[in-house]
Amino acid sequence: QVQLVESGGGLVQAGGSLRLSCAASGSNGSINAMGWYRQTPGKPRELVVTITSGGITNVGAAVKGRFTISRDHASNTVYLQMNNLKPEDTAVYYCAADRTRGPVVITRYWGQGTQVTVSS
Repeated sequence: QVQLVESGGGLVQAGGSLRLSCAASGSNGSINAMGWYRQTPGKPRELVVTITSGGITNVGAAVKGRFTISRDHASNTVYLQMNNLKPEDTAVYYCAADRTRGPVVITRYWGQGTQVTVSS
């Protein structure tokens, strides 16, 4: 099992910045990709950005150019730097970690979610 603990959410004005953190613990030796998804009520969870253990990123179109992800392998932590935030970025942000076998995701672990609210 892998446990993911998120921090850093909150309320910010439009144009501002926030940084989210997600620390993984437990049996995380076979974790490949880690990243962030977000969800608003009544909508499916959507990709924000992920990063593989090799540093390859996959960025959602809605956040491209504004959000960046980084990963500290020593502490098993990923960071999401969110700049130029917009009210439509308001959502619950979930950290995810994928156990993979080649290109196939065997298990996806989720954090508990952290609320990000952007006021106009």
